[in-house]
Amino acid sequence: MPKKFFISMSGSDRLAAGKTNVFFASLAGILLAVIFAAGVLHAQTPLKKAVFVPQWLPQAQFAGYYMAYETGLYTRHGIDLEILDSGFKTPSARMLEEKKADFVTMQLSEAIERRSKGLKLINIGQVSQRSALVIIAKKKNGINSLKDLNGRRLGYWRNDSPGPLQAFLKKNNLSVEIVPITSTVNLFLLDGIDAIVTMWYNEYYRILGSGIDEEELSVFLFFEHGMNLPEDGIYCLEETFSRDPQMCRDFVIASLEGWASAFAREEQAIEIVLKYMNRAHITANRPHQRWMLSRMCDIISPAGMKRPIGELDESDYNRVASMLREYKIIETIPDFKSFYMNKAAGDVKK
Repeated sequence: MPKKFFISMSGSDRLAAGKTNVFFASLAGILLAVIFAAGVLHAQTPLKKAVFVPQWLPQAQFAGYYMAYETGLYTRHGIDLEILDSGFKTPSARMLEEKKADFVTMQLSEAIERRSKGLKLINIGQVSQRSALVIIAKKKNGINSLKDLNGRRLGYWRNDSPGPLQAFLKKNNLSVEIVPITSTVNLFLLDGIDAIVTMWYNEYYRILGSGIDEEELSVFLFFEHGMNLPEDGIYCLEETFSRDPQMCRDFVIASLEGWASAFAREEQAIEIVLKYMNRAHITANRPHQRWMLSRMCDIISPAGMKRPIGELDESDYNRVASMLREYKIIETIPDFKSFYMNKAAGDVKK
């Protein structure tokens, strides 16, 4: 039986693993029924070579892609895929721009910015539907509500676009001192800063793992405070899509099948993620990766979402793009119909 996840958004259980994942359990079953037929069809034609680069080092944030690769879904859809690691030195966007990758993941805000500045990339599948950004503070320091952040020192990644945070602060009438930080949470743990921006699925768990109880923390999820900014999506260059739209469609479908399978078969997915982490010589923490996979389920398939997995909502796009323009990160908003060309979401929904 596929494992189900539950999420409570109130009380001390607010961030516990969550909502019944009927969508992915049922989708996985439906998809399995068509995989064999797709495999037979593609077995009669040569596989198409492609390179995929996730936007960061191996972790459960990308479990669906690893699951699709290891279970042969890309091959069954006619793609001979190579997965390369990303990181500070080899960001996925640069790999795409230099044509060293056919497909990449990146955040929607970064993609809109790069499109606005001339890179002819397109979104062919919006996997994330909910922002994972969250501000964490310690209640012992007198921070129990958003207004308590006023005048405080807030840690934010030095290499990330300031747009999402600035928009959040403005919307909630907050004035803080922003302290540039790296990916570590140590400064927060040592009380060098009063609060920190983290990802729900990543650094927040590391804070809990340091020995701080959830009840000791004030947690402000962006999407709960009027700032839902979808993040991870699948991108390729316009020329790749023009040259082979079928391969682009097949890559997205195989990837979404991989996510459905990962959520339905959690332990298998975690084993695969740990293999990729070990291969990249990254410290692997099984409980953390299990937490991350559960949070990815909540991000990819939020409660009440009615549109098909992989679809980019135009209102979400306009919200993110308008934010970037307001903070002068971009001058003009790229045309939505030129930016988004998903030919797979409707097929997967069936």
